[in-house]
Amino acid sequence: MSIEEKNFGCLSNGQPIKKFTLKNRNGMSAEILTYGCRIAKLWVPDRNGRTGNVVIGHDTLAEYEASGDVFGSVVGRFANRIHRAQFSIGNNVFHLAKNEGENSLHSAPGGFQNRIWRIKCCNNNDDAPSVTFSYHSPDGECGFPGNIDVEVTDTLTTDNALILDYCAKTDHITPLNLTNHTFFNLTGDPAKNILSHELQISANKITETDSALIPTGKLLQVEGTPFDFRRPKIIGQDIRSQEPTIKARGGFDHNFVLASPTGVQKAAELFDAASGRRMLVFTDLPGVQIYTANSYPDGWKACGGVMLRKHNAVCLETQYFPDSVNHPEFPFSYCTPESPYHKTTIYKFVIAPEE
Repeated sequence: MSIEEKNFGCLSNGQPIKKFTLKNRNGMSAEILTYGCRIAKLWVPDRNGRTGNVVIGHDTLAEYEASGDVFGSVVGRFANRIHRAQFSIGNNVFHLAKNEGENSLHSAPGGFQNRIWRIKCCNNNDDAPSVTFSYHSPDGECGFPGNIDVEVTDTLTTDNALILDYCAKTDHITPLNLTNHTFFNLTGDPAKNILSHELQISANKITETDSALIPTGKLLQVEGTPFDFRRPKIIGQDIRSQEPTIKARGGFDHNFVLASPTGVQKAAELFDAASGRRMLVFTDLPGVQIYTANSYPDGWKACGGVMLRKHNAVCLETQYFPDSVNHPEFPFSYCTPESPYHKTTIYKFVIAPEE
């Protein structure tokens, strides 16, 4: 077990960025940047002991700085979408930047994914090395009320689990919805698509959305629909379905309502039969957004200069539901001075034997 610190380069404004690498004795390692608290690479052995990078990232900071790039990042203050880029607390209306039509997506520009995080501490524990990243978001940043201090602790365990522990304190009531936006490809090859990956989700419902992906407030049962992943099935078979929202979006970009979350529980499994890599996702949040990388801006590349193409990755974004600030019927808790934010997401990797 070890932690390594290296320079990764400088942003366009000259500010330096560090890369921290956590390693365990099983050959797994996680490379995390101080820019956006991003998981840049995640090396996981396959069933033959060959280690591959199972996430999509870039070679340079200039690529990470591109508008809309959230690869591997901690997204905040509010992940996903907010209708009309506004919300109310009491009699006060707060306005955000409209960066997706009339709506706000991922609190951009200037969200947590585009900030430099400080290192609060490193714990070079033999069993579970960890790094705690911190960021102070001032009152009014991106239009949100209250000063807020956020910490994210990334821990790599001996049993190949990467634990993301999110904590935040504020001096004023404020909405907070943090997620990690890593793009996963368990083949270890960014040139391959994920259509043959098998997915299972512990969800009986999804949130219905309009054409702009804003929730209507209605929850739809998954039974008898292409959204029924309660039993494992191949992702590609339903991407090719004629279900209207899947067809219109070119794949999945939907929030799944997790079944009765009480504490940290298993939310999903992703499996690549060819490599034997299986990823188990645990969380104490009520939703998970499944996004199958349905499009990229022209010219975007993965590490090694591989041109990115649709469906070469899948995101499993644990979260409060989109637009929860405008839907009191959704499960959501504001961050307040009396009720700090504390949530956990775990990505655990196991190897399946060859059948």
